[in-house]
Amino acid sequence: MDAVRVALLRDVLAGTRWPQDARRFALALRSSVVPHGGGLLLAGTEAYEPWHLAAHLSDESAWSGLPELAPTLVRHRVAAGNPAHLAVGLGRIAAAGRGETVLLVAPERPGEGLLERVHDARRAGARVLTLDGGDPEVGGLAHESLVVGGDDEVDLDIVQHLVSAAAGENGRPPAGGRHTFRDRLARLADRLTQPPPARW
Repeated sequence: MDAVRVALLRDVLAGTRWPQDARRFALALRSSVVPHGGGLLLAGTEAYEPWHLAAHLSDESAWSGLPELAPTLVRHRVAAGNPAHLAVGLGRIAAAGRGETVLLVAPERPGEGLLERVHDARRAGARVLTLDGGDPEVGGLAHESLVVGGDDEVDLDIVQHLVSAAAGENGRPPAGGRHTFRDRLARLADRLTQPPPARW
């Protein structure tokens, strides 16, 4: 989702908790991966593989100058012959440790095998963040969580757009301190979507 659409989405959601909650969660994500030079492992449930979030975080990583945001997508099923970036299985989470971050996207309760691996990673020193549907066991594993329930005015896909965009905001300035075209476009979009000033 481009900067203009994200700005419009934030405008639609102004007055709700979502823009601020997404920024808080994104800041937790950035502060977890940037100091360690990356190590972001992104996993979903058997029924929900977070391809979309992986793509958006990779884009934000490139646009913001923060390579640490680029995730490794961890998959439940890896087929023979998959390219390397699609061939990382659940064992990678169990092997995670200090300096690494596990981001679990779980709209429904994950299987016990995944929960055990995430628990092992946390015990070994990995930081755990969850975007989830409110399952207490998932929330209990997380250092930081953002819950999207069935009664909320947004769905998990919208929240992933907000989080990925916020994670890439205020990235490293380019050499010379000049703003990128994307920074300028985002500021313009914010200005265009503001309500007109009150006239008395």
